Amino acid sequence: MIGLTILGATGTIGINTLDVISRHPDTYRVVALTANRDDARMASLCAEWQPAYAVMADSDSAERLRTSLKSKAPDTTVLAGEAALEQVAALPETDYVMAAIVGGAGLLPTLAAARAGKRVLLANKEALVMSGKLFMDAIHDHGAELLPIDSEHNAIFQCLPPDHQSRGLAASGVERILLTASGGPFRDTPLAELAEVSPDQACAHPNWVMGRKISVDSATMMNKGLEIIEACWLFNTTPAHIQVVLHPQSVIHSLVQYCDGTVLAELGQPDMRTPIAHALAWPERIGAGVESLDLFNVARLDFQPPDMTRFPCLHLAAEAMHAGGTATAVMNAANEIAVEAFLAGAIRFTDIPRVVEATLANATVQPATTLDNVLAADSQARDSARTYIREQAA
Repeated sequence: MIGLTILGATGTIGINTLDVISRHPDTYRVVALTANRDDARMASLCAEWQPAYAVMADSDSAERLRTSLKSKAPDTTVLAGEAALEQVAALPETDYVMAAIVGGAGLLPTLAAARAGKRVLLANKEALVMSGKLFMDAIHDHGAELLPIDSEHNAIFQCLPPDHQSRGLAASGVERILLTASGGPFRDTPLAELAEVSPDQACAHPNWVMGRKISVDSATMMNKGLEIIEACWLFNTTPAHIQVVLHPQSVIHSLVQYCDGTVLAELGQPDMRTPIAHALAWPERIGAGVESLDLFNVARLDFQPPDMTRFPCLHLAAEAMHAGGTATAVMNAANEIAVEAFLAGAIRFTDIPRVVEATLANATVQPATTLDNVLAADSQARDSARTYIREQAA
């Protein structure tokens, strides 16, 4: 059986992963589950799946979980902290690691999985956004496999030829990648009204069920900016060869345009179980519990270019990628702080890109040649973003 560690088990991706593997009990077994603070939900998952290890990022949550599992899962070892997350990502009995911790907190355990030569199912954008070259070098140097879980990148992966990584996109006849985006809940909202939108409105995605941070990123389209950077590293390309396409129905998950005029697209229901199942079974296929797409019910597909005035985060992400080095880590950190502040009611929705832009302007970009450089840039950017928010509120 294939041993699986799920980093971020209580989130949307983690729960969907467990749903998929529940349909294939003779193929996959859960070795370790991790979560941040939700010990109640983690206790329920451990009772059901009986993992060898359960890790909480928060030590108080781990202690509560340890008490809960004495009767529910007595053989599960409960650990806490960052080092424990890295430990379970590299366990010898783990074959695949679902990297689904949201934000920069997912970088180190995901990197540990790569260095341990695992099949890394990458749902955490930040590992590549923060440390693209370091992470890709770890994948290559340690013989790990990297399969994207983001619906867009998984679609691109499926539309590319099998040998694209060794040959390169140009030699494979690829002209550009068309990265689709729903446009989120404010695609058509008058610009003058955006400053007053609430966190609940920003989290009400029209097509996908996601966590609050990712939902806000979708509303600002920073998620698409992060995906541009991620695609550059995954497919060895540049922002100039990636076109964002607004596609409100979220039926086409992304496309690849070839030099002979062919455009290949991957279509499906907006359900994360599809890319999860694809990555778990690749190069084979397994059932995901997802209903097949009914084209007659879809009836129409719409496309339009993004409004860069409405979505300034797209430009900020492309500029950070062009700047190179630690600029993308700075951008990501500033965005996390800004989204956190917005969800807490401390800033307006339209302040999010302003925080990111100001933090980038104040940062000294360093080469992203070591993990220490990346983590230092991340920490400094968070401090800088918090300072900017406080000063604007004064």
